[in-house]
Amino acid sequence: MPTQTIEALVEGGKASAAPPLGPALGPLGVNVGQVVSEINKKTALFQGMQVPVKVSVDTASRAFTVSIGTPPASALAKKEAGIEKGSGNPLMDKVADLRIEQIIKIAKMKDTQLLGKGLKAKVKEIIGTCNSMGILVEGKPAVDAIKMVNEGAFDEEIRQEKTELTAQELKELEVERKKLAEEIERRKEEFLAKAKFIIDSMAGKARGEIKAKLVEAGIPNKIIDELLPAAAAAAPGAEAGKPAATAAAQPAAAKKEEKEKK
Repeated sequence: MPTQTIEALVEGGKASAAPPLGPALGPLGVNVGQVVSEINKKTALFQGMQVPVKVSVDTASRAFTVSIGTPPASALAKKEAGIEKGSGNPLMDKVADLRIEQIIKIAKMKDTQLLGKGLKAKVKEIIGTCNSMGILVEGKPAVDAIKMVNEGAFDEEIRQEKTELTAQELKELEVERKKLAEEIERRKEEFLAKAKFIIDSMAGKARGEIKAKLVEAGIPNKIIDELLPAAAAAAPGAEAGKPAATAAAQPAAAKKEEKEKK
């Protein structure tokens, strides 16, 4: 039987018979209202997000099927958490906190794309994703949150498939997010001050020696790379064990000497 497929991007839960769906579906003889209703039902959890939708229509029987795509779980977690990106150092820097209702919501959104056989197992998969992003769940690291799920702490919420938070709960999460951001900034300033002290106290030492000391002091690699650029160590003419600044200066000195000879 001949089948035609229409693909479009719609706002979650707000599809309508207006373009692009209406004009594309109308000529196929399908009931546009029914199609729109089915799309809105399947995309209701994606409010505020653009969702890819595929409508396959059997032009002989006018039967149709609706399938939707979903963003990655990490993108959904960022939207729920109100952040633009995950943590650059998830083990140390926590950037947000999600409630179990939000985890359930994401698990339901990703539903068929997750490996878990039941909602409880899928919830644990999403918590695992949060772990790699530096996102807490119910104020706990992922390992502890998963343990709570296993112990049945959230069985009632999962059974009810609860996905909504009150305005007060959302407000509390926003306050928590700001506190976490302030804590990250405070810790960064402490690392910067400590790193600069080490670098200044080791002036003239080889870059490798300085870096080893910074690593030993627990300075994050990102800060080390910012304060101790690798470019200096890779300068032409650099010799093992020689201070980075000295090595980087060698090419300029050689050029000056050559110019004077001419």
